[in-house]
Amino acid sequence: MKIGIVGAGKVGATIATLLESSKFCTGVVLADARTNIDLSTLKKSKFKQVDVNETAQLAAFVKGVDAVVSAAPYFLNKAIASTCAKAGISYFDLTEDVETTAFIRELAAKSKATFMPQCGLAPGAINIVGGSLASSLEQVRLCEMRVGALPGDASNQMKYYLSWSTAGLINEYCQVGEALFGGKHVTTMPLDGMERITIDGTEYEAFNTSGGVATMCETFAGKVQELNYKTMRYPGHRDLMKFLLHDLNLAPRQELVTQIFDQEVPLTENDVVVFYVNVVGRDAHGGLKQRSFIKKLYGAVIEGRKLNAIQLTTAAGIVGVLELFAKKKLGPGFVKQESVSLKDFLGTQWGGRVYGK
Repeated sequence: MKIGIVGAGKVGATIATLLESSKFCTGVVLADARTNIDLSTLKKSKFKQVDVNETAQLAAFVKGVDAVVSAAPYFLNKAIASTCAKAGISYFDLTEDVETTAFIRELAAKSKATFMPQCGLAPGAINIVGGSLASSLEQVRLCEMRVGALPGDASNQMKYYLSWSTAGLINEYCQVGEALFGGKHVTTMPLDGMERITIDGTEYEAFNTSGGVATMCETFAGKVQELNYKTMRYPGHRDLMKFLLHDLNLAPRQELVTQIFDQEVPLTENDVVVFYVNVVGRDAHGGLKQRSFIKKLYGAVIEGRKLNAIQLTTAAGIVGVLELFAKKKLGPGFVKQESVSLKDFLGTQWGGRVYGK
């Protein structure tokens, strides 16, 4: 299977790196508007300069592959998905943007190809794990999903350095989220719902952000009493973000905030991903059970390339579902993350290597 990746930045290049050793993938074409893309050590990968805003260029790129992965900024995904729908080519992306996902779902309803947005880490792997644990119980009282993409150490006031898409980070801090409360679908306000969590002796704060719950509220409405997703950070980060985005009223100016962060907040390669799922409910015999999936995930050197934790965990999430797609374990149309079996996901090369116990 030949895979096209739109966006040859850190995550796009990491996806190509993991595909290098994936037997189901025969070749990779990385597309980007830039030209200075380093593909050294990646024998399967070729580069093609493509401007997503040029319809003819994008259409020609899509027709030359068997499936398309968008690793571009979330606001470009509508154009990429629309082009895939017209060509009948299956589409995968990493978006956390709820509006973009709804748009893609409408496209998928009229297509025989597979459309699976919200792959990666969160949304993505967190929903595969959360959905599988929730489905393992007869009655579910609580399903908590928490993810923190964090610097291994930080000395600034935010207790935070950049490690992934700044535009995506700011977007999830500004948009409303979704949850289940009393089994019913509710809206959550960004940066609210603060709580403290201690894992392996380290204390974190967790608060509402958008997108991480994916389509699970729809899937588990009436079946799970309380279901929610929150982002984890080191204590103190949320208060500073609330001051910046709410008190200074910069939330409507996401592009400006993104520019400030890109210019003034350092990038780190020393990061850790904290992955936490906790489910409480009753089993088939009526016993009250608690089941959890908790891991700290770190970067690694793959194919001679140093990959940080957020790159590796995000890429492993989407490459895992691409392997399942190649094995024809994903159906046509819109595919939800929680429809994927955790056993199947952990049985894939990269899903198992990164997320397996």
